[in-house]
Amino acid sequence: MIKTLLCVAICSIPAVSFAEPPKMANGMMVDDDGMTLYMFDKDTVPGKSACTGGCTTMWPAATADSYDKASGDLSFIPTADGKNQWAFKGHPLYRFAKDTKPGEMHGDGFKGMWHVVKP
Repeated sequence: MIKTLLCVAICSIPAVSFAEPPKMANGMMVDDDGMTLYMFDKDTVPGKSACTGGCTTMWPAATADSYDKASGDLSFIPTADGKNQWAFKGHPLYRFAKDTKPGEMHGDGFKGMWHVVKP
């Protein structure tokens, strides 16, 4: 009886899944959901995003979870709302709102200023 109750208690605890940091896949950088990540040519000040205001609606920051750890070429920069935005080699990373499925790259070359992150 005690073993059964113990198993019911332990077996009913949901598994915790942790997000992964951005990674290279299929020749481009993607987030933990496989969504394409981009860099913005106007990001010229180290540690600061030039995408503000309405820009953030179409180009949301690729934010890190509180438990994520930066390493290697991946680091964080602060967002305006106090979160951590992933950066690759110091360049802030973004998603594109019109990419709705993993692997889509609709933002690549947008206005000549947005580019898929490639190795």
